[in-house]
Amino acid sequence: MAVNLKGKSFLTLMDFTPEEIRYMLDLAHDLKAKKRAGILGETLRGKNVVLLFEKTSTRTRCAFETGALEEGAHVTFLDSKSSQMGKKESLEDTAKVLGRFYDGIEYRGYDQKVVEDLAKYAGVPVWNGLTDVDHPTQILADLLTIEEHVAKPLRDCKVVFVGDVRNNMAYAWMYGCAKMGMHFVAYGPQELCDQVDADVVARAKAVAEETGAVIEVRSDVESIRDADVLYTDIWASMGEEDQIPERVRMLTPYRVDEAMIEATGNNNVIFMHCLPSFHDFETTMAQSQKELGYDIREVTDEVFRSRHSKVFDEAENRMHTIKAVMVATMA
Repeated sequence: MAVNLKGKSFLTLMDFTPEEIRYMLDLAHDLKAKKRAGILGETLRGKNVVLLFEKTSTRTRCAFETGALEEGAHVTFLDSKSSQMGKKESLEDTAKVLGRFYDGIEYRGYDQKVVEDLAKYAGVPVWNGLTDVDHPTQILADLLTIEEHVAKPLRDCKVVFVGDVRNNMAYAWMYGCAKMGMHFVAYGPQELCDQVDADVVARAKAVAEETGAVIEVRSDVESIRDADVLYTDIWASMGEEDQIPERVRMLTPYRVDEAMIEATGNNNVIFMHCLPSFHDFETTMAQSQKELGYDIREVTDEVFRSRHSKVFDEAENRMHTIKAVMVATMA
């Protein structure tokens, strides 16, 4: 069946069918192969894209800018200090203005309702670069990376997210695995498992009934057995320093280390991370917390640099999959 996503916003993978996600992944594989062959496209020539960033990023900004430019589009970047959105101008008015200037809008920030309202009022495709409850462009890149490094179809893969199972990456993975018929386990402390959003789990399991996916939230180490992917995220972001002592207490047993790799029973298990990562003490935040007596590393340096780790392939794939999303929805 032909897939046509032109004009559609990319707010969450829950808005797409498995066939549509498959289409975007295939397009990303193709665009990546062309880039490596030195073939750049012109599918977005004459298009203008604006990036709205309320929350900083390295990979998301660079991926959108590079992906758009390589397909011929022009990019404008606006951070929270460069726009009047929500301050002197309502979100609705901003969306309507930007929709007159631009052919596509990316938003990275906090509230999912913001990106949904942008899509409601802009009249052009809006892409979710990250919110507090979802990160769909990251999951698309992760699925591409799994297809490159795990020798089995996605529907036969088991992904285990380790750590704070309440965060946006855990929820985004539930949605992605549910849609693609995969086995997903959120593995963390029971006290955090009890706080997972029941509505998110219910929505993912409803989709899983149609696709054959398995969605689990567990605290027992046996749940990581036979994992094809171990995935984690940082325990605390900038601005959450006051929560670090409690996070370290809860999550230290869930640090991804060699013992956890071995506990999967899969010699070819891959390690993935959305980045940035605290895997050593070469950052000001990790070093300052170490001086206070807190080891905030969510993964050991040994695992991060091991043959199991695919984090930099994964980071590169942000650009290829984001390019695919823009081409699919805007070209």
